[in-house]
Amino acid sequence: MNSAISAEERLARIRLNAFLYFRADWLERLIEIFGSAQDILRQNAETLSQEANLNPDTAAKLLEAAFSINPQEEWDKTTKLNGHIYIPEDEEYPQSLRNCKEAPLALYVLGKLPPDEHACVAVVGTRKITPYGRRVTRKLGEELAQCGVTIISGLARGIDSESHAAAVRLKKPTVAVIGTGIGRCYPAENRALEKALLEYGGAVVSELPFNSPPNAFHFPRRNRIIAALSQPIVVVEGEIKSGALITAKLALEMGKDVLAVPGPIDSPQSGGPNSLIRQGAGVVTSVADILDYIPQVSRFGLDSRFFEHTDTAPDKPQEDLPAKQQQVMQIIGTGSCSLDQVAEALGTDVPETATLLFELEVKGFLSCENGLYSKNKF
Repeated sequence: MNSAISAEERLARIRLNAFLYFRADWLERLIEIFGSAQDILRQNAETLSQEANLNPDTAAKLLEAAFSINPQEEWDKTTKLNGHIYIPEDEEYPQSLRNCKEAPLALYVLGKLPPDEHACVAVVGTRKITPYGRRVTRKLGEELAQCGVTIISGLARGIDSESHAAAVRLKKPTVAVIGTGIGRCYPAENRALEKALLEYGGAVVSELPFNSPPNAFHFPRRNRIIAALSQPIVVVEGEIKSGALITAKLALEMGKDVLAVPGPIDSPQSGGPNSLIRQGAGVVTSVADILDYIPQVSRFGLDSRFFEHTDTAPDKPQEDLPAKQQQVMQIIGTGSCSLDQVAEALGTDVPETATLLFELEVKGFLSCENGLYSKNKF
């Protein structure tokens, strides 16, 4: 923490940060005009409007929002969760975010953020994840985590959750930038994932006041933080107008590299990534494609095996599968089989066989095309 910033000024910044309808850089401009956040809060709406050239209604709403929270309670609740509230002047505030045009005035953090020069990659995409998207996200996420990269995402359903879970399964750190306050978990079913994420050295980040609900406009806003903390940004799935493409647009404005996973042309969820590729985004067909875009200064300590484009990354541990699933893999071998063929060879009924095949497909070991199952090449 920067000791040059008084406790009173820090609390005043937390108050100002509660006005979510202003860009953060506009709030910084107000601080420059008045000299401090404390001085802003000493004004009435009329003076604030005149001195800062604000609409009177906007000035009134800014002060109303600022005084709607108790900054000391925000601080105490965050501290009780072993968290911190950082401002841009603090050493702990991420440099990549500080360099962002719209750096949050206050950043709530649970857990531990990676060092400034550490390799961080955003993996983002749709909530309406497909089996293909799930397979790809798990594979890329696991290999990035194994390599030593920290995955940044948004803890939403779908691609976000899968990317965080890939790191958590390997007990590796991952950072979730959320669209609520850190006092909430949204969606609620991700509580266990959030807990594990923190247990394995990751972090939960938000610019929103402690108990902020999941309002729709919070999520596009938080995407700029995901983009700022990452290099590069990978879009796995998402429709043409999805939030993931907002993240990509923000990343491009920051000078970051945007990559996309190509997908089936008849899948709406691949419409976004395919469109990005048409516009010049990097194509991701392996984890090495992503690692090529990590800056040299951030590559120290990463596992060099994963930089190879000749598929030298370790295979999935097939031997860890349950016995019957291993039998299915042996039956399919290097060829392809239908459901009926696997059932006959396995000596089980169709429903049980279908369940086994589905589980292997979800785990990323098998893919199905035209009713034939084969070992997944991705």
